[in-house]
Amino acid sequence: MSSSETFQQKQSEFQTSPSFEFWREVGLITGSTLLSIGMLASSVIVGGLIGLAISCRNLPNVKNIVNFLPAETTYIYDINGKLLVGIHGEANRKVVSLDRIPPNLKRAVLASEDNYFYNHHGIDPGGIGRAAVVNWVAGGVKEGGSTITMQLVKNLFLSRERALSRKIAEAILAIRLEQILSKDRILEMYLNQVYWGHNNYGVETAAQTYFNKSVENLTLSESAMMAGLIQAPEKFSPFVNMNLAKQKQRQVLGRMRALKWISQQEYDDAIQQKIKLGQIKSFQGSVFPDVTNAVKQELIKKFGHDAVFKGGMRVQTTVASDLQIMAEATINKWHKTLENQGLNKNQMALVAIDPRTQFIKALVGGVDSKSSEFNRVTQALRQPGSAFKPFVYYTAFASGKFTPDTTILDTPVTYPDVEGGVYSPRNYDHSFKGAIPIRNALALSRNVPVVKLGQQIGINKVIETCRTLGIMSPMEPVTSLPLGAIGVTPLEIASAYATFANYGWKSSPTLIVRVSDSSGNVLLDNTPKPQRVLNPWASAAILDVMQSAVKEGTGRGAIISRPSAGKTGTTSSEKDIWFIGTVPQLTTAIWVGRDDNKQLARLATGGGMVAPIWRDFMEKALQDVPVEKFQPVSKFSRPQPIKKTKPRK
Repeated sequence: MSSSETFQQKQSEFQTSPSFEFWREVGLITGSTLLSIGMLASSVIVGGLIGLAISCRNLPNVKNIVNFLPAETTYIYDINGKLLVGIHGEANRKVVSLDRIPPNLKRAVLASEDNYFYNHHGIDPGGIGRAAVVNWVAGGVKEGGSTITMQLVKNLFLSRERALSRKIAEAILAIRLEQILSKDRILEMYLNQVYWGHNNYGVETAAQTYFNKSVENLTLSESAMMAGLIQAPEKFSPFVNMNLAKQKQRQVLGRMRALKWISQQEYDDAIQQKIKLGQIKSFQGSVFPDVTNAVKQELIKKFGHDAVFKGGMRVQTTVASDLQIMAEATINKWHKTLENQGLNKNQMALVAIDPRTQFIKALVGGVDSKSSEFNRVTQALRQPGSAFKPFVYYTAFASGKFTPDTTILDTPVTYPDVEGGVYSPRNYDHSFKGAIPIRNALALSRNVPVVKLGQQIGINKVIETCRTLGIMSPMEPVTSLPLGAIGVTPLEIASAYATFANYGWKSSPTLIVRVSDSSGNVLLDNTPKPQRVLNPWASAAILDVMQSAVKEGTGRGAIISRPSAGKTGTTSSEKDIWFIGTVPQLTTAIWVGRDDNKQLARLATGGGMVAPIWRDFMEKALQDVPVEKFQPVSKFSRPQPIKKTKPRK
């Protein structure tokens, strides 16, 4: 029997077999693919195909690929679009459309991997035949003969086991895939799916890594070198062995020349072009780790882990890179300075907020983010000490019964203790000044007057003010609360002061402006939606008093060349020292302490040691910002005190 008669007999047997009926049933056999199937059948035993048909009933449904979304890197940017970091799991990928991929790269890949791509129906019988000969000579699987479509279904659906059963499964799925997707769509998916080495998946991240440019700007020379990576990316990587990479590049260019897809001149020019490499970027550290780690945690909380690490989000943060750089430099400088002043093992935190939007413009969570990811701006609950006093005075002003010039007594007083004893507040210098205006009491940070005022207006009213301002730490209505014996984060207290600076208008403080998916669809929009939560007159009044604290009080170390308002904070035993201050356009809180909560140094104070740090940062941060004055208290209407009505008899 001739070979032609043998082939026809096998094809006839195959067409009447259960396997043929199964494949016809699931839509794998069409007129356009019958020849390919027949030729595939002629290369294996018909009985084996019947057995495979039964096992192939468990193959994945390629129709699911229509809705397939590849894992894609999430990118985090500053407010002006500067890239801060890419977040991804195993696959570092940025998907691009086929029309953004240059013709030279498409041709180079096709020349290297599947030059009959636009002519076959998922499998290349000639390629399979050539591979069969190579494998027969080698006595094992050495060459696959896979088309690009087969490689795609392998990457998406199958294991990497090198076996005949898997190759036939690839062929079946490839034929089916070509019935539901166009050639261009398959090529686009392949170029975005394939692994290019060094944790880069897809052509865009590969081009950025190998040549520090977008894929659409690749030259013929660079395209050929990239195409040569596909078979063994790390082996042929120019980062690993440039000579081997150029050898593969020459092979790809030679294949393109043989196919007449490029001219001899183009070939020669590409060979001669000098390759300028980029750098390996996968798992590269963040530009501002304190910022991006906080953003990452917020995104995970809202969208989930997989959405962040695989969802290809585009995240615009509120942070201004120039201010962030200044903030980090300030903390590094002053950490060393304070150590030289005896504040050993000190930690620091800085957060700067735009009071008009509550956008966080700079955030430094510690002196060394590499040694610890603990973010003291958002996670550390520390006692604010005297920096809490403005909340008490604001509450008094909002009641309508007090003004900055109201006199209050700085004289000895004793209150019953909750444990049955007594509590006698003391001033930092252990002296008393008698009758003094509220303005002076706050400016000089006197303790006794604010404790007395807290009792007059009601501690629960003060707690209510704090809750309105977003301070959610546990608070008990104890007599000593006005002295700040609670835990707050630097972010909470900075946001509260920023609300004063915006005359009672408040939005939620945030690090994120907007989040969109890779197609530009908005997933989260944090455009400020301010609400007036405080009395404007009382807010202006507390700002007026805090200006006195800077000009002539404990905050004199924070004086800058423009109007500013602020307050020092120093806790008992010098465990926490603060300065929180503001101008109309920027509010900044700075905290210094130790993570073990031990004393920093004897006589360490917020006014003496933190106010100068605030001044240093703000002078740089505001260098190109116009000078603005706070609005005068007289601009607003003073609240009227609530009159108590006598109960009717």
